[in-house]
Amino acid sequence: MGTDKQNPVERDGVWFETFSGVKFYPLDPRPEDILIEDIAHALSNQCRFAGQSRVHYSVAEHSLRVSHYVPQGCCPLQALLHDASEAYLVDLPSPIKYGTILGGEYRIIEEVLMGTIYRKFGVPEKECPHVHVADKIMAVTEKRDLMNSDVLWGDWVKEFPPMRTKIIPRPCDGRVEKMFLKRFKELTK
Repeated sequence: MGTDKQNPVERDGVWFETFSGVKFYPLDPRPEDILIEDIAHALSNQCRFAGQSRVHYSVAEHSLRVSHYVPQGCCPLQALLHDASEAYLVDLPSPIKYGTILGGEYRIIEEVLMGTIYRKFGVPEKECPHVHVADKIMAVTEKRDLMNSDVLWGDWVKEFPPMRTKIIPRPCDGRVEKMFLKRFKELTK
């Protein structure tokens, strides 16, 4: 089942083993269980858009791009970590995450986990509006550059113009994971 790096205290729910060997309880997250190495590794292996893009494009690369797109000195660490819960809960497609059947429960679990992650790394829990805008602009740009159709995702798309530069995804070979960790270190000096 994995190496138990926590104290043998009763925990809520079931657990799974992370990349670094931590027993992680998604329904009872604690700051001491969260490691940036686990976040970087998992997000670099997860493809955005449920893997439906033309090529592999990781959540980690998306997060890196968002962290560079927010205004200088604004909230780049929050931008880098804005999808960090997906390292433990996976990247659900928006219709599922925000749908009525599963979405409510998932979002509660995600909100608790994101709060724990933000506290662990000293990030304000209230979402910076610049992160929200950068995330949406990145999504519109990713759709333009990485998806196969012109299907409109919703009226919200019209509010956010895509970036001028084209996204060319990096290969899934460990480089994005290293870049994510390097960016984290730059932002937490």
